[in-house]
Amino acid sequence: MAKKTTRAEENIQAVEEVLSKSEQFIEDNQKPILIVVGIIILIILVYFGFQRFYLIPKEKSAQEQIFMAEKYFEMDSLDLALTGDGLNLGFLEIIDDYKFTKTASLAHFYAGIIYMKKGDYQTAIDYLENFDGGDQIVASMGLGAIGDCLMELDKPENAAEYYLKAANDDENEFTSPLFLMKAGWTYESMKDYKKALKVYSQIKEEFPQSTEAREMDKYIARVKGYLNK
Repeated sequence: MAKKTTRAEENIQAVEEVLSKSEQFIEDNQKPILIVVGIIILIILVYFGFQRFYLIPKEKSAQEQIFMAEKYFEMDSLDLALTGDGLNLGFLEIIDDYKFTKTASLAHFYAGIIYMKKGDYQTAIDYLENFDGGDQIVASMGLGAIGDCLMELDKPENAAEYYLKAANDDENEFTSPLFLMKAGWTYESMKDYKKALKVYSQIKEEFPQSTEAREMDKYIARVKGYLNK
């Protein structure tokens, strides 16, 4: 009488078959597999080499170079901050000379704010869009500044979208209600009172301790009045 195969034995046989096929596949494709593994190892080595021998030293140097540009920015010497003084680099040179660094990204933010102050709103947007904020509050300020530029370019719908992005990017008691307020004002200017009411209500409910929340009853009553006409 033939011995009955158990479920466990069937599972073992199935595993053995899979392993056998895998071994055969590796044996048949040994050369291309080794090439792929070698490429992956090379990419990893290049990445860590780039980080250690290029990016980290560049970052340190960029942080030293941006110091005077930031000082000029604080002094409202916008041209010197942007293009430098002949001895110290401005934000534009830092962007060009220190690509891929966090400091160069921050220089994009400063350059965008300067162009916005100068009234060159589209150029400001171009720089602000290339700012990748590490600090979330600064990142929110960058998004909000794009919203301000879009308002100046008479694009209120796009501006409102950026104000909402700025408010939600890093929710906090300082920037979130500020940009929600700007979004509400923008919706009111578009006569979109339902969206304005929604934003104003969000400020009152989610940020009751904020400065903006103190005036929310007035704004909510105003847009409700428009909606009831």
